[in-house]
Amino acid sequence: MSWASQEDQLNEDSWLQTMEKEFEELHPEYDITWNNQVVSSADAATIAKQDPTVAADVFMYASDQLGTLKEANAIARMSDDAVEQIETQYEGSESMIQSVTGDDGYLYGAPFGGNTWFMYYRKSKFTEEDITSLDAMLAKGKVSFPLTNSWYLPAFYMGAGGTLFGEDGTDGEAGVQFGGDIGEAVTKYLIDLRNNPNFVNDSNGSGLAGLKSGAVDVVFSGSWDEPTVKENLGDDYGVAALPTFNLNGTAVQMKSFAGSTVVAWNPYTKHPKAADQFAAFLASTEAQRAHYEMRGTIPSDMTLASEPEIAENLVAKAQLETIARTSVVQPSIPEMANFWGPCENFGKSILGNEVTYDNARELTDKWMASYASLM
Repeated sequence: MSWASQEDQLNEDSWLQTMEKEFEELHPEYDITWNNQVVSSADAATIAKQDPTVAADVFMYASDQLGTLKEANAIARMSDDAVEQIETQYEGSESMIQSVTGDDGYLYGAPFGGNTWFMYYRKSKFTEEDITSLDAMLAKGKVSFPLTNSWYLPAFYMGAGGTLFGEDGTDGEAGVQFGGDIGEAVTKYLIDLRNNPNFVNDSNGSGLAGLKSGAVDVVFSGSWDEPTVKENLGDDYGVAALPTFNLNGTAVQMKSFAGSTVVAWNPYTKHPKAADQFAAFLASTEAQRAHYEMRGTIPSDMTLASEPEIAENLVAKAQLETIARTSVVQPSIPEMANFWGPCENFGKSILGNEVTYDNARELTDKWMASYASLM
């Protein structure tokens, strides 16, 4: 049994069915009866953890669900052969390998697609040099950023060296470390950002609307907003990986959260070898290339980045570069569930002028202390 999205299995010519036929040709030793069910990667962990013994042999999941799946014993370790394939595909992209690495150091599934955010901008406003610096763009145009969104705000703290649950995001006891001198400096930078007349807080789609009206020149979002951005900017459409920001005279690289859509297999399957092989095959270079050609889904496989069709896709280029160079893997351990609320509230406090230069250290440290009581 396989779980996949509805779009991947609409008919016999869809991506999943096509890959199943190719897998059969590669493995004539197996007599396979295919049973495909519609379960999206977003829902896989919720369903699988209820009773892993009846879950699919092979399924896709969002990497931030890895902790949930491991706790439920609903996901198996990849074989040595599969790990070798993954390491070849993601040489130079540590984030993707880390996104499927459990707290025990083993790989649980194979990355199939990336998920992160980057930058869209109005080309006529900025030079190629400008777009490498947030401060340079703020000097020339209106920059929209979701300061109160806890998926985006950490980019400044993580860029400056702040960590969530240790260096690899798997140590729950390490907690959130965005405080101290560096945390204070970042908070003060964000106060200056808030006070900059060229800053616009992005909320409820206001950034995209501003691109269309001309009130905004830069937004931060992901591949899901590409059609709207293209429509709003037309020939003035630009996209790039994340810029740096000037922290006390030093250029510091913003770092977004990154995750992946993952193909994995069930430890309760009656056919573990075949399930492991099929999961690895669905995430292979060939399968990701086919998925891009058939559905337009940007691959995460770094070996595909140089292929002309993908290299010429500006969004694909920005996403692959961001994941490889300017991202931090979103932790998948259970403690991460307690991170979002306090982070959002702190962003709201900055935006609402409650956080000032005088109390930046105090309130940043108080924000950090709030996690100690939650973890």
